[in-house]
Amino acid sequence: MNINNNLQSLYENSIKILTDLISFKTISGEDNSSLIDYCDDIFKSLGASSFRTYDQDKKRVNLFATIKAKKQNGKSPLILSGHTDVVPVSKSWSTDPFKATIKEGKLYGRGSCDMKGFIACTLAYAPIYSKVNLDRDINFSFTFDEETACQGAPILIKELQKRGIKNGICIVGEPTNMKIIDGHKGCYEYTTHFKGLAGHGSAPHKGVNAVEFASKFISKLLQLREELKKRTPKDSIFDPPFTTLQIGGISGGIARNVIADKCRVDWELRPVVKEDGIFVNNEMDKYVNEILLPEMKKVFPGSSIEKEIVGEIIGFNREKKSDACELVSSITGDNSRSVVSFGTEAGLFQEIGISTVVCGPGSIEQAHKVDEYINLDELKKCLKFLEGIKDKSIFN
Repeated sequence: MNINNNLQSLYENSIKILTDLISFKTISGEDNSSLIDYCDDIFKSLGASSFRTYDQDKKRVNLFATIKAKKQNGKSPLILSGHTDVVPVSKSWSTDPFKATIKEGKLYGRGSCDMKGFIACTLAYAPIYSKVNLDRDINFSFTFDEETACQGAPILIKELQKRGIKNGICIVGEPTNMKIIDGHKGCYEYTTHFKGLAGHGSAPHKGVNAVEFASKFISKLLQLREELKKRTPKDSIFDPPFTTLQIGGISGGIARNVIADKCRVDWELRPVVKEDGIFVNNEMDKYVNEILLPEMKKVFPGSSIEKEIVGEIIGFNREKKSDACELVSSITGDNSRSVVSFGTEAGLFQEIGISTVVCGPGSIEQAHKVDEYINLDELKKCLKFLEGIKDKSIFN
């Protein structure tokens, strides 16, 4: 891809910044404060204002920074949004996953595609925004733990509401090859914990086998999975068109001849409509409280089944008129719109009245995989897009 001299220097800087970002091991659930400090130092050097929000332990941090408009022309403020966490890595990488490696026009490293590439481009372009005559605020939203049911973004969203930031346009830079995504399903993640009574395997009637009751629980979930197919909306825009349900894992027991007193089941829903999530949870709560628990407590009154809500992320709904989509289209010249099966933070911004679109560099096909990479041309495309935002956000 051809790129002018000004963008060439920005491109080189974006690679440097992305290299730095990859070196921060911001795996979901772990401390990301060093990366946030790195980003905030860049914003402070430009005279931007910022604030942070935290998890309970103050080890995982959200950052929201603002480059203020020099003159307000009534244009909606803009939010460039990305998550700082990455998924874990395996030992089968051919390169160091936390050291950026460039080969054959691709930059390898955990998070290069999902989604530190976008963050790097915004940080590289921020100095330009700080120097031009902006007629709208440009905000940068960097969150923690998006990969684990968007645990960080809701904390930030609450703070935005407190500060009266409830409108504008948000661009969530998840990897879409710079194509417009204007809808996705919700994502509800749960872990259900079973506690029974241990005992010798030769006397199963004297114990309460948590694994066996967890298996019954899973069987009920699978029955409901079939029911969800019957609830497919007529106008569904998704593939598959119905709410999906899947079992992510089951673990429990210590030996073949010991009655398992503990077990856990990890499961998730991807609702096409909120009502499907309500339906499944109501049915499972009824099954647990009326069938499973009474049977367990007959043998051991101390038995329990507890549902842990890892996260309930609302869907991102397609809107006929979207200021965010129209802005992106006016810059890229591409009017096409698509939906995806993976989840993002977009619905959270949309819920408080901010027009939102998902559009960012890289392909989701490379995300979460061994030897994750981003094509360097995607960084160039993103920088040209950010230049387009500048051209639509300045006054003469």
